[in-house]
Amino acid sequence: MRHRAPTRRTALTAALTAAVLTASLTAGCTRHGTTDDNRAPARRSTTTPTPDRQNTSGSVLAVKIDNVSAARPQTGLDSADVVYAEQVEGGLSRLMAVYATKLPEVIGPVRSARESDLELLRQFDHPTLAFSGAQRKLLPLIDKAPLLPETPGRTSAAFYRGTDHPAPHNLYLRPAELLPETPGRAALTTGFRYGPAPAGGTAASARTVRYPAARFTFTWSADRHRWLVSMDGTPARTTAGTRLAAATVVVQYVRVTTSTYHDVLGNYTPYTETVGTGKAEVLRDGRSFEATWSRQEDTDGTTFTGADGSPLDFADGQVWVVFAKA
Repeated sequence: MRHRAPTRRTALTAALTAAVLTASLTAGCTRHGTTDDNRAPARRSTTTPTPDRQNTSGSVLAVKIDNVSAARPQTGLDSADVVYAEQVEGGLSRLMAVYATKLPEVIGPVRSARESDLELLRQFDHPTLAFSGAQRKLLPLIDKAPLLPETPGRTSAAFYRGTDHPAPHNLYLRPAELLPETPGRAALTTGFRYGPAPAGGTAASARTVRYPAARFTFTWSADRHRWLVSMDGTPARTTAGTRLAAATVVVQYVRVTTSTYHDVLGNYTPYTETVGTGKAEVLRDGRSFEATWSRQEDTDGTTFTGADGSPLDFADGQVWVVFAKA
């Protein structure tokens, strides 16, 4: 299995860091306080946004969603086109939901961003990223990344505190305050292909992916023709009680390294490398298919090919991508 060289990530971070050196020095004096998860909030800029940083109806909305047990059930997750699951500090998991074809009234609970998000989101054209805050030293990189950051400190009308979960697991987003309309399927520049099920594969009834302190299980339902989602051994449901279900599940084996950022307890944030190539497992229609994933540049989507080298099509509907350590 071949992965991209570590220097690619280093070059990306170095370029962003160089571009914001002055801003970083200023940020250390002008950003005060932390979010309720002890991460610095992103404040509204006092400068006029450049045209390529303004929100447009042609861009997807990505939302960082809390995924500890106290944050469940989540709201609006069933409306996402793609749900990415990644490992964070302490071996726990966090989700990033991407919306392009449907916007629910409410999404959440919303939590903080990670360094890996910047690389993952480069596949989209100036996406909007909704999050609660970030590690203070990461904020300048987010500010200069080709995306539109949205936090309670920037657009307060879009966020509110709910009463169904305890703080800090109760921050919610009204997406209509950020996007005037859905951008449509064309904005999903993920590289995914959709179509009839390929030949071959092996019958599969369930698949579990484990992190040190979290796990995801996907169980095939012939009645719903979907993979039912469970998290940490508990069936995952919406706030309305509907079981979360995916049309396609991707277990993508990636290189996971240690970033330079950590939480207040000193736990370093895992960095999930999503540029390169590696092995994957694609679940659809009650079957499992061995695959190879490839993303040569951070501005590219990710392609998946089957064992015979042919493109592997996904089933139409919501896709879950779980990043697993190679």
